[in-house]
Amino acid sequence: MSNHRIGLLVPSSNTTMETEVPEVLRRVAHLTGQRFSFHSNRMRMKTVTPEELAAMNADADRATIELADAEVDVMAYACLVAIMSQGPGVHRGIERRLTELVEHQAGGVVSSAGALIEGLHHLGAKKTAIVTPYVKHLTAKVADYIEAEGIEVHDTVSLEVDDNLAVGRLDPAGLKGIAAGLDLRGVDVVVLSACVQMPSLEAISEVQAALGVPVITAATATAWQILQRLRQPAVAADAGALFSQPQS
Repeated sequence: MSNHRIGLLVPSSNTTMETEVPEVLRRVAHLTGQRFSFHSNRMRMKTVTPEELAAMNADADRATIELADAEVDVMAYACLVAIMSQGPGVHRGIERRLTELVEHQAGGVVSSAGALIEGLHHLGAKKTAIVTPYVKHLTAKVADYIEAEGIEVHDTVSLEVDDNLAVGRLDPAGLKGIAAGLDLRGVDVVVLSACVQMPSLEAISEVQAALGVPVITAATATAWQILQRLRQPAVAADAGALFSQPQS
């Protein structure tokens, strides 16, 4: 079996990307025998404000070039709102620019923003409802971004936490109650966490079972997109709608 090196481009205050994405891929490895190792580089960002998000995006080239020294097979740029807050479709240009910096990587660079969009389209979503940790005006930008990709955002929840470390300390056990309050009329897919920093993997299966609607998160979509680039199967236990369940 192959050993795949996964590069993670991470905000400096992120404490969840390097736990949830590797955990999903470890579950994949358990079922498929594939091997994954994880290698990170960080970009400064402590508070989720437009100014700090823009500064982090400006630092992405430096972080990408440095991480490429590890000869990873694919990289994931791990801040969804940093991209979506810049306006519709921006993930395509960012992914293309960063991929051009590391042309020797077969898998190039994916982003959590692009992965969420691709994951929703893969599941055939026409209407979604989303939970975010962001303040309301940033959640509105995320909703606008998704709608510009042809998917209606029927309902949103904003937890209004702007300290990125505090986002990483949110208890995923609370997501079941939060998701239960969403208006799901006509909703095809629920985005339980539109942020790779807000912990959600522990809750995804329980919430999906309770809602009776496919559920994804920014982190599970990112892990799924990594596998797409590596041409590996997305099969894992308790990882949400983008992952096939193992046969018993």
